[in-house]
Amino acid sequence: MRFRDIKKQQKNPKKLKEETTFKYASYLDKTKALITDMFMIYAPILYLIAYVVMGGKDAFQSSQIAPLLGVTLYGIIYAFLLAKFGQTPGKKAYEIKVVDDTTYENIGFFRALLRFIAFLFSATILFGLLIPFYRKDKKALHDIICSTVEIHIDNRHSI
Repeated sequence: MRFRDIKKQQKNPKKLKEETTFKYASYLDKTKALITDMFMIYAPILYLIAYVVMGGKDAFQSSQIAPLLGVTLYGIIYAFLLAKFGQTPGKKAYEIKVVDDTTYENIGFFRALLRFIAFLFSATILFGLLIPFYRKDKKALHDIICSTVEIHIDNRHSI
């Protein structure tokens, strides 16, 4: 980078942010991040509910509230992580960040929670998870609903 360009950045840092382009996260990386999150967050929650709270897998399997409690806790933790850091452990491992699609800043807790609920809906109907194959910005239905986008970041230069 030339000295002249560096000097311009110091004078107009806001203008530089507008000119910055982001690489959209690939579908494969988003899928791997989801699987990683399932093992790192959701599986321990289910284990704690099944063996610590319920006392065993038979009680867990016969309960209708226990799986709902597990999904609810996972959704709250997921939303908190997205609101605070823009990433879950799986997304961090694959250098993905969930941001607002216009400002590229972190989203709030309730918007992240709505995104999680919309993801559950998208996954249920499957159509919502196929939309990224037909869009240039690779947004799924839950991203369209919540005006978010998953971008690839470089951990050395985080946003």
